[in-house]
Order: sequence, then structure tokens, then C-alpha cells
Amino acid sequence: MNYTRLLLALALLAGLLFAQAPPSAVLAVEGDVATPLSLTGADLAKMPRQTVSLPTPDGGKTVYEGVPLRDILEKAGTPSGGKLRGKALTTYVLAMARDGYQVAFTLGELDPQFGNETILVADTRDGKPLNEKQGPFRLVCPNDKEGARSVRMLETLRVVRLAK
Repeated sequence: MNYTRLLLALALLAGLLFAQAPPSAVLAVEGDVATPLSLTGADLAKMPRQTVSLPTPDGGKTVYEGVPLRDILEKAGTPSGGKLRGKALTTYVLAMARDGYQVAFTLGELDPQFGNETILVADTRDGKPLNEKQGPFRLVCPNDKEGARSVRMLETLRVVRLAK
């Protein structure tokens, strides 16, 4: 009888543990790209990383770490540098969140030869993984005066070229 209760308790515990395990997070890069990508947190951890610090209302700071958006877009084969001319300059990136929120960035504003904006695809905040309301991935736009383009719960980066 004790053996049966033990098995039942172990089965219940295993069910609870598996129910709480988050699904493997994936960031999709799709659309007008040479190489569509499905990047996991492990993939991002292997890429060159940067940190940005943002001020908090109490005078402190929050430190985000992740991969520059331009590096992810280059990995997907979007034009940059000398290739970002003419019709390629009509390309934008639509960042889409799990809750339906969307914002856009142009390739020109991200490119070092043009706007040189640092936009980070962050996966940690103050050295810890992002919580479920923020992550698993989020855009961090440190030079924006408002935080509206710092998309939380980022799932998809869709690249769209307006002029073909």
C-alpha cells in the first residue's frame, strides 16, 4: 500500500514539473531574407553579445544583455554596409510580440554606415533570464526617448522589402 502511494505521489510530482517546464523559446527571422532562421536561447548565447544600461525611475539602472539586432539580421542575409543602397534601403523589420504588439525598424537606422542605432535582442536582465512577462526575448532600444519600441515577449522578426 505504501508503494502504491509513493508511485502516485511521484507521478503527481512529475506531472507538476513537466507542466511548469517552459516550451523551448524560438525567435523566428523570416520574410525577405536569404536565410530564414529559428534561433533558440542557446543559439543567441553563442553569438557576440553586448550589454546596455537603462536608467530606472529611482535613479538606479537596469542592465540588459543580448545580441545586437543587426548581427541577427546579417546572419539571416539582409543587406548591410556597401550593399545597403537603392531599393535595399526600402527594407524594414517588423518586430512582433506574442501578445500581438508590433513595431518597425528600417535597415538604414540599424546599419553602422547610416543611423548606427544599437537595438539589442536581450535575453537577460540584471544577469538573470527575462521573466515570462518580459521574455524570453525582448528588444531594448537604449536611444529611444520612449520605451514603446522595446518589444517584450519578442517572437518574430519579419523582414519586408517595399521596392523589388
